[in-house]
Amino acid sequence: MSFRSVVRARRLRFAEEPRTEVRFPGTGARESTSRSDRTRLPGKVVPGRDYEDVTVVYRLDTRLTGEGPDEGRDGPRPRSRR
Repeated sequence: MSFRSVVRARRLRFAEEPRTEVRFPGTGARESTSRSDRTRLPGKVVPGRDYEDVTVVYRLDTRLTGEGPDEGRDGPRPRSRR
């Protein structure tokens, strides 16, 4: 799954330092990455400061690796042959 979002603001002010978290609940092993590219917005913002003409492009990619709860301690279950 891929998710991309673009947020733009003429003026942005944080009342307090934001706390963010990315989680992938559920079963099954996965490979995931998330990234944000910011324009005129630092990685760590200062509460109460105005940021103008801000753009944030956020991207999240995740995929199941095929390992999951159906696998036993000896590895994946063998597939039946037809």
